[in-house]
Amino acid sequence: MSDPFAAIRPYNDGEVRPTINRLLGSKDFLNAMLRLRFGDSILPFSGLLRPLARIYLRRQFAGVQGVADLQMRVKVYVERLIEDSSAGLSVSGLEHLDPKSAHLFISNHRDIAMDPALTSYALRRAGYQTLRIAIGDNLIREQWVADLMRLNKSFVVKRSVSGPRELLANSKLLAQYIRFSVQDDKAPIWIAQREGRAKDGRDRTEAAVIKMLSLSRDKQSESFGDHIASLRIVPVAISYELDPCDAMKALELSQRESTGSYKKTDQEDVASIGQGISGDKGRIHVHFGTPLGSGLGSPAEVAAAIDTQIVSAYRLHPVNVWAYKRLGGEADLSGIDVAEGSCSKAEFNSRIDALAESERPFALASYANALRSVLELKNPS
Repeated sequence: MSDPFAAIRPYNDGEVRPTINRLLGSKDFLNAMLRLRFGDSILPFSGLLRPLARIYLRRQFAGVQGVADLQMRVKVYVERLIEDSSAGLSVSGLEHLDPKSAHLFISNHRDIAMDPALTSYALRRAGYQTLRIAIGDNLIREQWVADLMRLNKSFVVKRSVSGPRELLANSKLLAQYIRFSVQDDKAPIWIAQREGRAKDGRDRTEAAVIKMLSLSRDKQSESFGDHIASLRIVPVAISYELDPCDAMKALELSQRESTGSYKKTDQEDVASIGQGISGDKGRIHVHFGTPLGSGLGSPAEVAAAIDTQIVSAYRLHPVNVWAYKRLGGEADLSGIDVAEGSCSKAEFNSRIDALAESERPFALASYANALRSVLELKNPS
């Protein structure tokens, strides 16, 4: 029987070993691993070091025969990343989850790799399954990247399509796969609330994401609200005290404002992934919200309900207040909860002042807008 999801689903156990062997034979993969470990300065020596990298990685993958084996390796790596690049991870809201059911987790999107990795790690640490993770095909243009992601339970969101018919067909297939995973395969899913990261610090759900999910609804037998409830959607708020990619985001937003456009370099997404993984994040908090019920009648209502939970649960730190005040914010902040941070005011100001003057307002806004969103929720007028 053919697999309708073969082109987009994560690799299964039988595909793990052949994929690892393919990766170990990929010059591009080995070069990327060397750059991740040693930085760009290693590039002139990559030809000499690739054989050594291959031997090292072959040893690391020696006992990996299936997805669960690989996930154990990933768990150790994520734990090391949290220790090396953050001031600690805290988690809340797990009591909202039904341990007997799979859920569709929809989170805010600040970092390409770490958002799903931290959500999955928080669940695994509490005894839940790890996640199947949505990743756009714009991030996996190279075969080795696609292989690496699909080995680690990622499934492909096809955005690079030629026309509306193909877009609709791909969107239906994606919606059906998500529904199949949650309801039939009992496998939890992670997707971002929007296409692309919230580079300005404003976490808002795109109604188009919810419209895509509704493409798996049987309109003859299901109401829109019942379909949404059946997906067991749980909003997730991920809060980073510091954004390792704040300077890169500020540069892009500054150029867009000054020139009207911004063109990414070929390796920019890969660089963002590397910086997001290794850069200092300060304190991190992951909050799991309450599953959405059946009382929502439209994609816009679902998006608004997700936004309310994410903004309410976003953990503010002093950096958000300092950025807000540097931009001239004067609202009364009494009653606003601000958690203890790991970054001093002097360190934060130095971080911002190291940027070009034209970029500073955008970097500051990426921190200040989290606080602004909370203020707007408390006082919509």
